[in-house]
Amino acid sequence: MEYTARTPDEFIDELKKRLSQNPGCGVSHYNLGTAFVAKGRLVEAEAEFLSAVECSPSLAEAYVQLGGLAMNKGDLDACLEWNEKASRARPLFAVPFGNIGFVHLQRGDVAKAEKSLRRAIKIDPKYVQAMASLGSCLFMQGDVDGAEFHSAKALEVEPMFGPALNNLALVAMERGDFAKAREFVERARQTGFEPHPDMVREIEAALAK
Repeated sequence: MEYTARTPDEFIDELKKRLSQNPGCGVSHYNLGTAFVAKGRLVEAEAEFLSAVECSPSLAEAYVQLGGLAMNKGDLDACLEWNEKASRARPLFAVPFGNIGFVHLQRGDVAKAEKSLRRAIKIDPKYVQAMASLGSCLFMQGDVDGAEFHSAKALEVEPMFGPALNNLALVAMERGDFAKAREFVERARQTGFEPHPDMVREIEAALAK
């Protein structure tokens, strides 16, 4: 379906018009939700995504968006629930499995995180976020080589992906190469990703000796 609206507000008005004619169109509700997200109108976006899944229960992207809104609120339980619904709606959609893995990682449940992240990567071998998250997961489990491998694979797809560069800084620190760690920290900062201050202090202290 093509839209001819030239501005975000015109796009929103066009979608509202379409929905007034066909209120049961889940895709239109989803598109309106994403338009509201782009405008920062998150309450209205959430309402549209809820309408989208009510009209089209198999619309996995809408569940993922609801999970993202829940994450923005700090509600990990709801984020997990929405992404699990997305994974059931479309079992070969990598994004919800990556998000599920990320939530488990945030909770420190690395075994569950690893399982979900590996499934995401199996579905989409170029899923950068999942590869970087798996690198973090493996580092937390003491698998430094695995952390390096998956973080480096993420950078093959997206050379300036901050979380993967941060992982490689941690790997370099673990191996005692603080000069290399500083290089990765600086590259991560260039992407807008800010490594943890404690890590930066440890690197600078080691290099100052």
